[in-house]
Amino acid sequence: MISPVFIFDFDSTLVRIETLEALADLALKDAPDAAERKARIAALTDDAMNGRIGFGEALKQRLDLLALRREHVEALTDRILDEATVSIRRNVDFFQRNAERIYILSGGFREVIAPLAERLGLAPDHVLANDLIYDDEGRVTGVDTANPLSRENGKPEVIRALNLEGPVVMVGDGWTDAEVKLNGAADRFYAFSEIVSRDKVVEAADAVAASLDEVLYAEGVAGRWSYPRNRIRMLLLENVHPAAVERLEEAGYTVETMKGALDEDDLIEAIKGVHVLGIRSKTNVSRRVLDAADRLMAVAAFCIGTNQVDLDAAADKGVAVFNAPYSNTRSVVELAIGMMIVLMRDVADKSREMHKGRWNKSATGSREVRGKTLGIVGYGAIGSQLSVLAENLGMRVLFYDLSERLALGNARRMRSLDALLAEADVVTMHVDGRKDNTAIIGADQFARMKPGALFLNLSRGHVVDVDAMAAALKSGRLGGAAVDVFPEEPRTNADPFDSPLVGLDKTILTPHIGGSTEEAQEAIAEFAAERLLGYLNRGDTTFCVNLPNVQLAEVTRAHRLLHIHRNQPGVLAELNRALSDAGLNILGQHLKTDERTGYVITDVDRDYDREALTALKQLPGTIRFRRLH
Repeated sequence: MISPVFIFDFDSTLVRIETLEALADLALKDAPDAAERKARIAALTDDAMNGRIGFGEALKQRLDLLALRREHVEALTDRILDEATVSIRRNVDFFQRNAERIYILSGGFREVIAPLAERLGLAPDHVLANDLIYDDEGRVTGVDTANPLSRENGKPEVIRALNLEGPVVMVGDGWTDAEVKLNGAADRFYAFSEIVSRDKVVEAADAVAASLDEVLYAEGVAGRWSYPRNRIRMLLLENVHPAAVERLEEAGYTVETMKGALDEDDLIEAIKGVHVLGIRSKTNVSRRVLDAADRLMAVAAFCIGTNQVDLDAAADKGVAVFNAPYSNTRSVVELAIGMMIVLMRDVADKSREMHKGRWNKSATGSREVRGKTLGIVGYGAIGSQLSVLAENLGMRVLFYDLSERLALGNARRMRSLDALLAEADVVTMHVDGRKDNTAIIGADQFARMKPGALFLNLSRGHVVDVDAMAAALKSGRLGGAAVDVFPEEPRTNADPFDSPLVGLDKTILTPHIGGSTEEAQEAIAEFAAERLLGYLNRGDTTFCVNLPNVQLAEVTRAHRLLHIHRNQPGVLAELNRALSDAGLNILGQHLKTDERTGYVITDVDRDYDREALTALKQLPGTIRFRRLH
């Protein structure tokens, strides 16, 4: 079977601009009637691309309006690489591998196109375009009229003259591109709509391609069996930061966003057809939700914890779960420091009195944090960084953690929680949200604390018995508390909030804002998005919380086969036997397991029969099979 020859238009296809409109911005920068002339140029471009005016006539009129000079053309040429279309940039390897069967065909100008053609690995004689003519003073006087591309129906004439062997595939966004197929010079025409979509062009096309990935998938070449990225649907809930949306869309994926969380029934309905789900802390992804997900490959928790996701159920389905475990650490630590100081100085209550018109200047009960003992329960990323900053404020630091942790600075590890509670002037919670941590601080623990000690919870609401805390505050056993997390929290800002702590003196309540800073949310968005892209694009499971972690390089000149299976004996042997029977040449292989799941990544030569992979999906123990080009 002969591979197709690909013919690509340039403007709004290989690049996101229309060359003449970009040149107008340069040439008419100081012209008093610039806006009027630019509007006319844009209208002529639109008329030509929609077939309402002949291309040759439109080109002549636009050049007359421009008063173009050599330096304007050179200025655009210098930045043309930055204008490459997103899906073209991510498929540079396709052009480089298939350069001998790819042409650029454009009514634009050769010298503008040349830098991008070189970057794509195309030879100069594979650039078919107009040549500008200059006078002695560097003014553009027109184009070479002997070139068929300077006039109407020039593109079909140029292609026929090439005498190409094999099916010819035309990819472009304008009517002159559609004419190539309509005049019999191409076998197939794709209306390229990543930048612009024109109804008349779409009607004349064999298919519409929202990205180059769609064309390659449909034509069965270079990445032939890798699913087009724009067909992969991502649903991001709970106001995920726009940085994540931008990064994922830039990578070619289709992203839908929703402001609030969804309850279980609504999520079951919404998740149908979704490949990637993004959540924050208020959306629960239960086994029932995962059972209803027909396409789901990954869940990204754009937050620190993952207790809102049934990780075992996700692993059983081969759904990778990622979070951003460190991205909001500094924000939570700074809030804890601030709350300690505010409580020590009784700022909240004094501020409330001031708002009522009461002036109560007094040092009674107002203390410095310097010299006080801070007890940190949970010495992970947040607890350990808080330890360092608190010590720099002059505090003595104690900590308690079930895991072995390296003490930073002069911090001292306590042998038991009770021992820490007995010595600390301030106790602050920074444990994770696992079920085992439910109500680890209750009435007995408050009773063991120093009378008048302060208490902070910025971890998870269920780790503290809130009724016991309220009683300790009312009795005076606790000298004050700052709480950012609650056992039950509203799903949206419009829902009401209630707690036994509401209205109590010396009690600061905040609406789960520990990690809600602009810096933290952007960092979380970027981190979680990159982890998703690493998994989708190359199978990398680094920082995945429910599947074996494997760090992988990009796929180069190979196809990558990803096989997730139950951790049972003999799977790898059966997998390799199936690969051998299919005649696949293994270029590299990784295997990683945990107590529940196995993950095998195999890179193979690209030349194989697609049907040969069917056996891999049917191996005993298989949970999910995926392939990447």
